Amino acid sequence: MQPTDDTPPAALSGSPSWLVGQAGIYAQRLLNERMASGDAHRHQLSVLEVLKEFGSVSQASIGRRCHLDRSDVAALVGELEGAGHLVREPDPVDRRRNVVTITPGGTVRLAQLRQLASAAGDDLLEPLTAVERAQLTALLDRVVEHHTELRGSAWA
Repeated sequence: MQPTDDTPPAALSGSPSWLVGQAGIYAQRLLNERMASGDAHRHQLSVLEVLKEFGSVSQASIGRRCHLDRSDVAALVGELEGAGHLVREPDPVDRRRNVVTITPGGTVRLAQLRQLASAAGDDLLEPLTAVERAQLTALLDRVVEHHTELRGSAWA
């Protein structure tokens, strides 16, 4: 088969870092498309996941856990609060910060966003069997964990 003008060089297409990068591009595109179909975006999912798993936390904690800038977190919290998915209140211990809590409506919304994210994952991993999907996930987890331990944070 003759290469087309968008065929990458063999040295790239055989490189794990290039392949992971390309898969990441496809993953983000698919996730963004699925989230847009539900009138949402991926960072809303991240914020709601933090609140569901860790309970009421500060906006600063949300930013650290989601690897988001504080101004982006403030905007996201404002969006989600306006939609009734969370509440933001002054911290009774430290009035300089806000504590954010997921609402019952936010829990419902989180379930919807999880379905969209799952569908995006299914789209991405369509050519793989269930066993291969589990293997890939476990291997990627090991790579991320290794580099997180080396550098202290996956995003540092």
